[in-house]
Amino acid sequence: MEIRIQRIGTEFNGERCYVHARGLIRPEGFGIITTQKLELSGCDVFYGLEVMKTIDGGESFSAPSLSQNLTRRYFENGNSVVMSDATPFYHEKSGKIILTGHTVMYGANNKLLRAPRPVTVAYAVYDEASGEFGAYKEIIMPDKEKYFSCSAGCAQIMELPTGELLIPVYYDSYAGAAKPNSCTCVAVLRCSFDGESIGVIEIGNELKIDLPRGLGEPSIAKFGEEYFLALRNDRSGYVAKSADGLHFDQPREICFDNGGNIGNYNTQQHWITGGGRLWMVYTRRAGNNDHIFRHRAPLFIAEFDPERMCLIRDTEQIAVPERGARLGNFGCQSYSEDVGYIFASEWMQNDPHGWEKCAERGSDNTIFVSKIIF
Repeated sequence: MEIRIQRIGTEFNGERCYVHARGLIRPEGFGIITTQKLELSGCDVFYGLEVMKTIDGGESFSAPSLSQNLTRRYFENGNSVVMSDATPFYHEKSGKIILTGHTVMYGANNKLLRAPRPVTVAYAVYDEASGEFGAYKEIIMPDKEKYFSCSAGCAQIMELPTGELLIPVYYDSYAGAAKPNSCTCVAVLRCSFDGESIGVIEIGNELKIDLPRGLGEPSIAKFGEEYFLALRNDRSGYVAKSADGLHFDQPREICFDNGGNIGNYNTQQHWITGGGRLWMVYTRRAGNNDHIFRHRAPLFIAEFDPERMCLIRDTEQIAVPERGARLGNFGCQSYSEDVGYIFASEWMQNDPHGWEKCAERGSDNTIFVSKIIF
């Protein structure tokens, strides 16, 4: 495996930083990275989505440009909502780029709206003619009470041969969302996409564990004839397997092949397929990264054994380096059998605030594009 790392500088000003950098590159050379700014003085205070473009297969990207259709929406009472935690996906059957994520609501004080606050699965479709994303829409769920807080934030989705989508989501009921540290559940949606709108066809089985805050930020991948989910939990990362992409077995903790837990917790993981193998990208306690919030840097990559459902320890490499800032909200793309990509930005908060501590170790809100050659 060869890892080539591209660093894209941003104009970091110590007040806001770019986060949630995720991207894709198409075979003809066009590609995008989506990202959004975060208020460093707050907690998860996000602004409108911005887009960076490439026409040379990722060799260079344009500067971030605010998407006029994906800015914050304000209400008369001063509350606002924005699409966040977004991941772009290339839908081959339609030739469209879809952006999936969720909505985040803020009060007039620019803080997260008090619980219970609704969360919806949000998506936007890229228009090639205008070079812009359209306004985001929401996936309509069948039961508003059960899926009161329903998110595809930070999720990897996938396309079936029919053109239908598998979109993993995590959710909570109205009653659950009103409780602190309620346990969210995960399920996979099988959805239609007609080039403009997404509709739910079927919902898979409910996955849950009775540990603080449950399961979240799921990502799905297919390898061989089986499907795999990576799942976030406060105490440990989890994985589950399925024969049809909808009905998964009981989640189990992510371990190395020696039986030891990998040390991932309260942070997402994502998949890459390449070189005839399945790979996981993740963060973990590494013994030398205690200064990083929730040990969310560096980003590691290792082969995942689909039979034993574990990571092969000897294959682990650092895919994106640690320079003092967390990298945990990242994205992955399986570009081809020989190439994969990891997109990440340096989140300039620690403890959880204090960007200066990140800067002391070299971080400056760089956006990384890591090209993995198998």
